[in-house]
Amino acid sequence: MDAWTCWAQTFSAERSTTTCTPRASRPPNLARFCFLAESARSFYPDWNTAADVTVAILRAEAGSDPHDKDLHDLVGELSTRSDAFRAKWAAHNVRRHGTGTKTFVHPVVGEVHLVYEGLEVTEDPGLQFLIYTAQPGTDAGERLALLGSWAASQAWAGPAPARSTSGSLASD
Repeated sequence: MDAWTCWAQTFSAERSTTTCTPRASRPPNLARFCFLAESARSFYPDWNTAADVTVAILRAEAGSDPHDKDLHDLVGELSTRSDAFRAKWAAHNVRRHGTGTKTFVHPVVGEVHLVYEGLEVTEDPGLQFLIYTAQPGTDAGERLALLGSWAASQAWAGPAPARSTSGSLASD
């Protein structure tokens, strides 16, 4: 499971029942979370904008690799399971995800406003990391620190999630 999905699940009030739970037949991803998990609507205070950006990114990926079977399968799944996705996909919006701000709502710390910057990986064209940070002088840094402390205390409640060899969380 990728780190962003785990981070999204941490923010989700429905952590144990989210549609991001790994399954052998269907890897977790943010688009699935955005359109299929009820908790996504509270996770994103402006869900409509988050959903628009998610679809626009998928459209950009589809344009860069039109024969990607996994992407075709994902779009098919979302199209059959989400009226909102189907309508947004039909709009044909395309967007690169470079820089901006996002707001998330965590059930413990509340709203967290973060800025992000996309960094391209030179050795792997098309691969991009999105780095999220708190603006200096805002309460977002304090909320992230509180969230980190809270998450660390939750680890005592059970075994730590398994980590893949890349260092990302492998399962819930």
